[in-house]
Amino acid sequence: VQLQAFGGGLVQPGGSLRLSCAASGRTFSSRAMAWFRQAPGKEREFVAKIYWSFGDTYYADSVKGRFTISGDNAKNTVYLQMSSLKPEDTAVYYCASTDNGVSYGYWGQGTQVTVSS
Repeated sequence: VQLQAFGGGLVQPGGSLRLSCAASGRTFSSRAMAWFRQAPGKEREFVAKIYWSFGDTYYADSVKGRFTISGDNAKNTVYLQMSSLKPEDTAVYYCASTDNGVSYGYWGQGTQVTVSS
């Protein structure tokens, strides 16, 4: 599975941004996809996850109510709609795919999100 993430950029605090992650290759084996992020000097952290089968979603507490993950099966694409962005949301955002729902064997290249005035 190959993943390509895009949509990052510079946005002011309180603004919105939508990230996309397009999957190709053995996409039929993917059970779920997720977004992670890594800020400078910090470890990578989980942001949101969506299961393809029933569309169940999960979020980190830090983004709950502000971010929405969604998926388009026909396009093999996952989206992360980010609203009410804060400076602490600044990070490189990565999408990932898991075949077993637990471990992520496939990662995208990352897209930079910077929240600053």
